[in-house]
This record gives sequence, structure tokens and C-alpha cells, in this order.
Amino acid sequence: MRNSRKIYILAIISFLVGTSEFVIAGILDMLASDLGVSVAAAGQLITVYSLAYAVGTPILIALTAKMDRRKLMLLALGLFFVGNLITITSTGYGMLIGARILLAISTGVFMVVALTVAAKISQPGRQGSAIATVLLGFNLALILGVPLGRIIANSYDWRIIFMGIGALSLLAMFVLLLTIPKSEGEVPVPIREQLALLKNPGILIALSISFFWILGYMILYTYITPFLLTVTGMSERMVSVGLFAFGLASLVGSQVGGFGADKWGIPRTMIGSLLFHSAILFLLTAFAHSTIFVLPLLMLWSFFAWSMGPVQQVYLIGMAPQASGIILSLNSSIIQLGMAVGAVIGGVVVENISLNAVGWLGGIGVAIGLILAVYSLSMRRRAATKQNGA
Repeated sequence: MRNSRKIYILAIISFLVGTSEFVIAGILDMLASDLGVSVAAAGQLITVYSLAYAVGTPILIALTAKMDRRKLMLLALGLFFVGNLITITSTGYGMLIGARILLAISTGVFMVVALTVAAKISQPGRQGSAIATVLLGFNLALILGVPLGRIIANSYDWRIIFMGIGALSLLAMFVLLLTIPKSEGEVPVPIREQLALLKNPGILIALSISFFWILGYMILYTYITPFLLTVTGMSERMVSVGLFAFGLASLVGSQVGGFGADKWGIPRTMIGSLLFHSAILFLLTAFAHSTIFVLPLLMLWSFFAWSMGPVQQVYLIGMAPQASGIILSLNSSIIQLGMAVGAVIGGVVVENISLNAVGWLGGIGVAIGLILAVYSLSMRRRAATKQNGA
């Protein structure tokens, strides 16, 4: 089987794990009603998920470094199935939190390994496109998983969503076993050494870009469904249309981001993505009460937000090529930490200020990421000039 097909298989499986992560935002109001909690409290299911992902992923990646990559992905999918099973049978908020923790760490391990495998089996000069293809699954989760999840939950029950995801994860394990060959693990790297990378100022600043980029994104995205229903005044049908359009734009944005990293260069793609991402969040909030403006702005927001993903991955790998697995693991943890903090900030804003204010704060968060990106790129440029001069 050609390597490009193997990469697409990893992308399809990432659709499943991506749906389990993102679908919560699409059914947040329904979950809150069913569990008997506030929308802000339901939003903290995203916080718990992200924290478990951020803390658990690097630890498990370190402990399983020597393990065959295919075996590790299969084990991660097995744990993912258990997490979905607990979700289906959950009887309260606490049990659902436990399920989200299992889903988070299994998703984290699978995605880190899948991204590193895709990068290694890709053709020379095509790392960005390979990573973008695997992330395609996450974007498909936004395109299909979230809006379909909303429709299914509205027509039947939200547990049906996770029943389907669980069943398909078993099929995914079988397909992965048949198509992805065994591959050696990496030299085990203790957590202390992983964190040692953070002592490098350049890497620390580059990772902080991921933190603020996703923090700004999540402040609004966590509460996107209540935002569209309450602030914009969309109907249930229009919300589903909006979520579908949002997901479709994320697909295009991710692919353009990967293409841009390979063809236009990292600086142009990164700065452009962050600049437009921040500006559109401000515009989205300013015109929040107009469906005519909100729908296209939703698509532009998603496009530029997700175009950042592949270019940031390539940027970080270039900073530590000898430790690509570690740097991607750290980046995943930083992103999930940003998601957790973003969800918390969004919840505080919704409870104490207003639902409309989450967009303003989101734009500010991304703008901080933009400033850090400009500084990081200038640091790297000066270092390269100094090295060439020497």
C-alpha cells in the first residue's frame, strides 16, 4: 500500500477521535439540560478533557516510547472504545467527567503517534502536507461530526453519538491492524528531559504561540452553540448549517495551511493566519446579531484558525528535528492546556459578563499569539543570520 494511502487511513481514524472531542461544543446546551447543570458548568467538560490530554499525553508517550508504533495506536484506540462505553452508560456529571478523561488521554496518544508516523513516511519536502492530511480528520469532525452530532442529539439522544463512535473505533482498530505496518519506537525520553526543551527560549516562545492561538479560539468556540442560538438568534436548523459551514472552512483552511508551509514559507503563512484570525473574531462579535454577517464570518474564522495548525507543527519540528515526537507531544499538551484555560475563561465571562463578550476576549488572546509569532520568527531569523555570518 502506498504511503499516501496509509496517511489517509490515519486521517480517517483521527476523524473519530476528533468527533469525540469537538462534538461536546455542538451539544453543550443539551448536555447541560440533561445533566441538570448550567451551560458554563457543562463547558467545563471541555476543560477537564483538555487538562487530562495536556498532562496525560506526554507522560504516556514517555512511558511507551519503546513500544511498536502500530501496537501503541491500537492500545490507544482500545482505551478510546472504553471511554465511549462509559460515556454511553454514564448516570451523572461525575461519571461523564471520568469518561472524558479516558477519551482525552487515548486521543492524545493516538494523535501524537499518528502525526509522527505520517511525518516519517511522507515524501521529502511533504511533511507539512502529510501532517495537514492527518489533521484533516479533525477538520472533518468539525464538518460532519459536530453538525451531525447536533442533529442526532436533537432528534434522538446525545448518547447515540458516542455509541456510533465506539462501534466505529472497533472497526478502525481492525483496519489499522491490516494496513499500518509495525514500526520501531523511539529512544525513551524521561519527562524531565522532555520538559528540558522548555528551557530553550526559542522553543518556549514558539510553544506559547500555540497556547494563545488556541486559547483565543476556545474562548468563543466552547460556547459557539449558545452564542448562535441566543446572541445571533439563529434557528436550530440554521445552527446546524452554521456548524457545517464552519467545519467545511476548517477543512480548506487546514489544507491551505499545509500547502502554505511548503510553498509560501512559514513566516507568511503563520503571520497571515494569526492576523486574520484575531481580526475576524472582533468582527464576528461586532456583527453578532446579524445572521447575514455571522455565517460568512464563521467560515472565515474557521479557515484562518485551522490554517495555523499545520504550519505551527512544521515550525516546531524544524526547531527540534532530532526530537520531533517530543516537540509534537509538548505542543499537543500546550494546545490542550490553552483549550482548558480558554474554556474556563469563557465560562467565567458567560457567567459574570455576557455571552457576547467571549468574542472580544478571544480576539485579544489570538492577538497576543500574533505578537509572540512575530517575536519568535525574528529571533530565529537573527540566529540564522548570526550562524551564517560565523
